[in-house]
Amino acid sequence: MMRKPVVALLLSGLFGPLAAAAETAYVPNEKSASLSLIDTASDQVLQTVAVGQRPRGIAVGARELYLSDGKSGSLLILDRASGRSLHSLRLGASPEGVSLSPDGRLLAVAVEDDNAVHLVSTVDRREVAKIAVAGKNPEHAVFSPDGRWLYVSAEEAEQVDVIDLRQRRQVAQIAVGQRPRGIGFLPDGRLAYVACELAGKVYALDTASERVVAEIAVGQYPNGIAVHPDGQRVYVSNGRDASVMEIDVASQQVVATIAVGKRPWNMALTAAGDKLYVANGRSGTVSVIDTGRRQALGDIAVGELPWGVAIR
Repeated sequence: MMRKPVVALLLSGLFGPLAAAAETAYVPNEKSASLSLIDTASDQVLQTVAVGQRPRGIAVGARELYLSDGKSGSLLILDRASGRSLHSLRLGASPEGVSLSPDGRLLAVAVEDDNAVHLVSTVDRREVAKIAVAGKNPEHAVFSPDGRWLYVSAEEAEQVDVIDLRQRRQVAQIAVGQRPRGIGFLPDGRLAYVACELAGKVYALDTASERVVAEIAVGQYPNGIAVHPDGQRVYVSNGRDASVMEIDVASQQVVATIAVGKRPWNMALTAAGDKLYVANGRSGTVSVIDTGRRQALGDIAVGELPWGVAIR
């Protein structure tokens, strides 16, 4: 059984000893304007800190945390060791998903009302490009493992937009189902998986040919995607069904369904892939799944409307 989580006081300052933790899960809570920090060894909330006005997308660097603030239209940069605010960069109305390039030098932020992806240098904390995409209300922009491409999903679209990072423009689009959301690449980059909410499917995309090679029926309102580091398993959250499904990459079939909290959304795996952390928006919890046993270990209470999870 999971130990009862420690509910921490809202803090505005130091993260204290968390910098030394082996792995910490960071959970932005949209409605309560806070960030919950979970120790993945004990599955306890260590601290909850006030941050921004509507924190959503999150990426974790070696020394910094990056969060999009949907209300202020900004990218927030925090020091991981102290929790101190380092910089705030205005991008545009309603930024959402944030991802970090494999080399850690670039951030991609999907900005919904701009219908664009903004690239930010982590070295000097400035915007270096704004790239228009075809899909309206882009939600996620995810780097390929080699750092060559960005795959972008949008709420009002039926395709994944492909950005060439050398040219810094959209060069292709891959037709998928209605309302694509979460995206994840296999570690070798040969396939990408996208959850299409209104289609009730996950699409496997061949990145070399830029075409769909499998359509996998999943639950109702599939949303978040997480790819196991072994490259053999892909996880999808089903918002309406309150479940997570495991997809076997070899067969492109669902092999397990695990019940979680209400409206599961974005997710993250530990580095070893032994645990999956699932943000449950309507429950105000994070469900923890033992991936080896395909079993939920329990729920951790966080803030209101948790958007997702990032682990470092």
